[in-house]
Amino acid sequence: MYHEGNRALQDAFDSRALADRLEEKLRRDQFTQDDAAFIASVGFFFLATADAEGRPDCSFKGGPPGFVRVLAPDLLVFPDYDGNGMFKSLGNLGVNSYVGILFLSFGETPKRLRVNGTAQVVSDDPKMAAVPGAQLLIKVTPTDIFPNCPRYVPNLELLQSSIYLPEAETPPIEPAWKSFEVFNDVIPPRRR
Repeated sequence: MYHEGNRALQDAFDSRALADRLEEKLRRDQFTQDDAAFIASVGFFFLATADAEGRPDCSFKGGPPGFVRVLAPDLLVFPDYDGNGMFKSLGNLGVNSYVGILFLSFGETPKRLRVNGTAQVVSDDPKMAAVPGAQLLIKVTPTDIFPNCPRYVPNLELLQSSIYLPEAETPPIEPAWKSFEVFNDVIPPRRR
């Protein structure tokens, strides 16, 4: 789980033994039932990807709680919804399948869960039909799953879910920017 750069700083700060213990006691490569329940409870996560040259990109991914699901101990799935059409994260996955995912919950008992692994973008999975608004599915195979200390996570309150969250049998609400004159001649039609 650690490379030379990690080890150099662990040695400089005398934390190698702590890092090794954390890996020994907390790291896993299979999702637990608690992991699955936590992941299903959150309405967003952060997705880190990199292109073929290793240049990073980090993206916010949101949806209704339960939009990310653990389908097996070694499989996490989430939908791709209509966005800005740049496909920065998913395009990266086409040339570099490694991902880092950070799940967070804010509240009286904050929580963080990190998932590192490989991902595959699929367009022909029958499971996609059951996910309102999904235009693609992303399947993640974990290599490292581990909780992080949540001490710096603030206690925040969700005031309102996004009005743009896809709902079954409801036409999607388009964001205002897609009607701006500078973009309206290049906005593609929705695929679903």
